[in-house]
Amino acid sequence: MSLPKPAIMRGMLAKRLRIHIPAAFAVSLALALSYKYLVTEPRKQAYADFYKTYDAAKDFKGMREAGIFESVRPSGE
Repeated sequence: MSLPKPAIMRGMLAKRLRIHIPAAFAVSLALALSYKYLVTEPRKQAYADFYKTYDAAKDFKGMREAGIFESVRPSGE
C-alpha cells in the first residue's frame, strides 16, 4: 500500500510561471515607461529651460564680487 501521488502539484510551477513571467515583464515595462515620462523628461526640460537663459560669465562675476573664490579677488580690491 503506497501513498497516491499528489497530482495537483505536478506542473504547478510551470503553470504559475506562464502567468507570472509575462505579468512581471509587463509591470516592469509600465513602470520604466512611467518613470521616463513622469520624471526624466520633465527634468531634462527643466535643465534645457534653465540653460537657455543662463549666463556663466555673469554668474561668475556675481560670485567673484561676493568673495566666494579664494584665488580670484573681487574687483573692488
